[in-house]
Amino acid sequence: MRFLSLLMLFFLNLSASDMIIKKSECSVDETVMNIKSIVKKKGLSIFATINHDANAKAVGMELQEAKMVMFGNPKLGTKLMQEDITAGLDLPLRILVYKDSYGEVKMAYRDGSWLAEHHIIKAQQRVAKVNNAMDNITKKAGQCKRD
Repeated sequence: MRFLSLLMLFFLNLSASDMIIKKSECSVDETVMNIKSIVKKKGLSIFATINHDANAKAVGMELQEAKMVMFGNPKLGTKLMQEDITAGLDLPLRILVYKDSYGEVKMAYRDGSWLAEHHIIKAQQRVAKVNNAMDNITKKAGQCKRD
């Protein structure tokens, strides 16, 4: 019986995901531009944009189109890091925008609970704020008007 319980727990953990993936109606570049625009309008700082496919190409390798936008609110991030400095490993926030193997553009980011589970963050209100912001940013960023 104990073995069965452990096996069930193992499979539940495999199916649980701290990663949220959403489809974008836009190209990778349009989605990245939308994210940056939304983030700036919210008064957040954009720290970096990493072009993964260009970096792969620079070393003679191929990769589907993929860019990551790193951004955040230094006041909120600092408060989280004051609770647990190792939260700095997962901050600033980031959204990966990529084209999947079917040619669809997707946006991926970690659920804010990742911070709480891996960094002993006790501020559930802050985690909820992060989740709400990421949800709103990606909803808007993935909408493109087509003629």
